[in-house]
Amino acid sequence: MFVLVNLKAYPCDPIEIAEAARDVSEKRGVTIAVAPQAAHLSRVAEIGVETWGQHVSPVEHGSHTGSTLAEAVADAGATGTLLNHSERRLKLADIDTGLDAVARVGLDTTVCANNPDQVGAVAALGPDAVAVEPPELIGSGTPVSKADPDIVTDAVAAAEAVDEDVSVFCGAGISSGEDLVAARELGAEGVLLASGVAKADDPTAALESLVEPL
Repeated sequence: MFVLVNLKAYPCDPIEIAEAARDVSEKRGVTIAVAPQAAHLSRVAEIGVETWGQHVSPVEHGSHTGSTLAEAVADAGATGTLLNHSERRLKLADIDTGLDAVARVGLDTTVCANNPDQVGAVAALGPDAVAVEPPELIGSGTPVSKADPDIVTDAVAAAEAVDEDVSVFCGAGISSGEDLVAARELGAEGVLLASGVAKADDPTAALESLVEPL
């Protein structure tokens, strides 16, 4: 299972979490990546943990003030990026252009989607993975694998019908090892989570508890 910890804009210590993710990943043999704020990418990457961007803008070099250039994210040490998170929505055409942008620098991509229909649509664009995340469950503490398991299985089926090489991840409300096991049993190959680690008093303990059942 692949575990991606999105730090969003939470008031956490990205270095402490990066060190915890690196250590638990090495100890447990589970890939744990961290997606910090863009300004912290290089510092997190230097820790030796797999580092992802939270977003890449669908632009090339040029007059795009405030954009997050794919080349800048890669130069900072990131190896992948999220696109179309529910808190940073893109039009389908911009997702397609964003995937072109990350392809220029070889970043791995996970495109977020609200439901199985959207999963099928974005899978057709050829990302490495699609994460199904019903927005109403994000930050709720209730994982989609419990609230509506059919969303996960239908998302897996939707992606497979379009492109069998596109992995499906499970997001929204993931907070425990039980949630990871449930996601895996429903066909997901990874999970996205945020507050369960970013807001934890002890990130190492939170990550240990998360991956221990695996």
